[in-house]
Amino acid sequence: MEKQFLPMTALEMKQRGWEQPDFVFVIGDAYVDHSSFGPAIISRVLEAHGYKVAIISQPDWKNEESIAVFGAPRLGFLVSAGNMDSMVNHYTVNKRHRGMDAYTPGGKSGKRPDYATIVYCNLIKKKYKKVPVLIGGIEASLRRLAHYDYWSDRLKRSVLMDSGADILMYGMGELSVVALADALNAGIAVEDITFVPGTVYKTRDVEHLLRGEGGREAIELPSFDELVQDKLCYAKSFGIQYRNTDFYSAKILIEKYGEKRYIVQNPPSRPLTTQELDDVYELPYMNTYHPSYEKEGGVPAISEIKFSLTSNRGCFGGCSFCALTFHQGRVVQARSHESLIREAVEMTKQPDFKGYIHDVGGPTANFRRPACEKQTKFGACPDKQCLYPNVCKNMKVDHKDYIALLRRLRALPGIKKVFIRSGIRYDYVLADKDETFLRELCKYHVSGQLRVAPEHVTDHVLDLMGKPRAEVYERFVQRFRQMNESLHLKQYVVPYLISSHPGSDMKDAIALAESVRDMGYMPEQVQDFYPTPSTISTCMYYCGVDPRTMKPVHVTRSPHEKAMQRALIQYRLPENYQLVKEALLSENRADLIGYGPKCLIPPRPFKKEEKGKKPQTGKKGKGIQRSEQKNGRRTSGKPAVGKRKPKNFGQLP
Repeated sequence: MEKQFLPMTALEMKQRGWEQPDFVFVIGDAYVDHSSFGPAIISRVLEAHGYKVAIISQPDWKNEESIAVFGAPRLGFLVSAGNMDSMVNHYTVNKRHRGMDAYTPGGKSGKRPDYATIVYCNLIKKKYKKVPVLIGGIEASLRRLAHYDYWSDRLKRSVLMDSGADILMYGMGELSVVALADALNAGIAVEDITFVPGTVYKTRDVEHLLRGEGGREAIELPSFDELVQDKLCYAKSFGIQYRNTDFYSAKILIEKYGEKRYIVQNPPSRPLTTQELDDVYELPYMNTYHPSYEKEGGVPAISEIKFSLTSNRGCFGGCSFCALTFHQGRVVQARSHESLIREAVEMTKQPDFKGYIHDVGGPTANFRRPACEKQTKFGACPDKQCLYPNVCKNMKVDHKDYIALLRRLRALPGIKKVFIRSGIRYDYVLADKDETFLRELCKYHVSGQLRVAPEHVTDHVLDLMGKPRAEVYERFVQRFRQMNESLHLKQYVVPYLISSHPGSDMKDAIALAESVRDMGYMPEQVQDFYPTPSTISTCMYYCGVDPRTMKPVHVTRSPHEKAMQRALIQYRLPENYQLVKEALLSENRADLIGYGPKCLIPPRPFKKEEKGKKPQTGKKGKGIQRSEQKNGRRTSGKPAVGKRKPKNFGQLP
């Protein structure tokens, strides 16, 4: 049977011979049938299990008839805000509206509502009161329990409470959505489906859970009323949640609302096997957007991922500002070489393929196996990190499988070059005594610049970030430079940096600016810390303490102070002069104002003729966050650096 898109109209449904879909999937993104888009995966997985799924993309939330395209589905509605949290999609870190939405036809903004999951569910419940509504996707996943909402600057209830949905799926939902579909298909009432891993449900009775019936221990978290009244109480609660994110060891979590209403979070779904992951990524995707979008210019998000390969999911990196621990988990799952080769071969047959695979990776490209043998039997350690503060002695550091995969891909007919553009963990590279991967990375998989993420230079800030110390990054830059010299290549490390992360005060920001000065490189984009739901860093921002230790943390909340910290990293921009000067003087660092080699800015503003010159940076940073990517990968424009690079480019002091 020829591949085809899932129906988006009643006519397309009739052409398939359907009278009624089993599920109607309401999504906040344009309909892109590609495995980098969560709704595409979930709908194709359901299809593979015999269910009929129809798509309603970006409905008019002001008109309840917009979700009545197919009438009432036989089993239920599925709802997802899309590949990003709708608030991150709409607003910059400064809470200003973004001018573009890459997940909407033509890149137009404003095609989905704020808090899209809630709005869509309320719309559905108004029209179809008795039809089950199941929610998922990253917005629902990271808002599944009480959470700090940066845009309203307050603690918000579980999205399951405010949306009126019946069940929430969190994490990567392939297993949970099929289990829910099978239960509904068997005639089980939605309120009785309380047993599926990776789901959250509402109830009025938790006594049997607290007694341990069912064989799994339950923890009752502080009530929502307690959390609202005491930020330290929320920090403790979040710490418990963070330690219960692993399939093997997580307990049932219970959160009380009002007198006798509870949100119950079941333990996560188990990780997929290699065969299961292969099966998911080899479903009959169309690998592009629905043709109805062509007249609007298509969907911009497809350009970055159309010729990329997702080789893994999950991440044991443990960065505090990243939501992956809560969403994908720490146990790495990888696809087989054969599956990836088959996808690459199909890629070469596409008429617009030019011979370049843009990426082979995932949340972290060079993770192709669990961190250690213990993780395969007992899961990730709840109170320890794999790479921080040092590489765990139990970790198996090995790039052989990834090297073999990349070699096979490079050898395919029609492949000119295979890039690695998703992040690599440079500390993991350094921990590998065999330098084959670093050599082949430099020789075959970098195009002039390698982007890595040291994020900061001050040790106490790096500790809060869960990142390796600055000297680790320095050693990597040195080894990268030495390797390129041995290969007679001129390639450079381009660092990602974060300003205003919890723990970073003005002294730390100045130290970061000094390191940028010594790099001889001005970042095109600066990532101002963006407090997104359910990360450790966001909890620090809201509570003022580290939820892992309950120790106080300095938090920069003033927009002006945040602007100064960001300006310091881009101190050469003429428009940043006054902010940089004010920041330096506030810390008695007038020694950095002058004409000496160590100075950041001159004593007086840049001359008018300098303002007409093209600055060394490109566009002003937009505060992009980690969830603002495909498969957990951060995307960014190429730094606009000139052809001539200083000798110490990419180095820290």
